[in-house]
Amino acid sequence: MKRAEDIDLIARNLKEMSVTLAAAHDPRLIEEFLYSLFTKSEADEIAKRWALVKDLASGIPQRQIAQNLGLSLCKITRGSRELKKPESAFRRMLQIAGIRIEDRKKTRGTAKAG
Repeated sequence: MKRAEDIDLIARNLKEMSVTLAAAHDPRLIEEFLYSLFTKSEADEIAKRWALVKDLASGIPQRQIAQNLGLSLCKITRGSRELKKPESAFRRMLQIAGIRIEDRKKTRGTAKAG
C-alpha cells in the first residue's frame, strides 16, 4: 500500500508534468522528453497502449489487437471499458488526435446478406 506522502508526490508531479506537456506545443520536444524519461521498454509499452486505444476506436476485435500488439486481453479489456465511457479521457484524446471512434453496434449489423 502506498504511503500518503507517495500518493501526494505522484499526484503533484503528474499534474505538473501534464501542464508542462500541454504548454510545450512542440511535439518533437515532447517525444524527446518521453524517450528520455522512460526506458526503451517503458516507451514501447506506452506506445503500444496508445496503439491499442486507436485500434479499439477503429473497431478492431480485442483478440486481434492482442495478437497484433502482443498485449494481454486484460489490458485491452481495460482500454475498451474506458473507451465506452462517454466523456472518457481516451475519447477526448482520440478527438484531439483526429481519430474517429467507430460505433461497434453499427459495424456489427451492417454485414447482412440480402
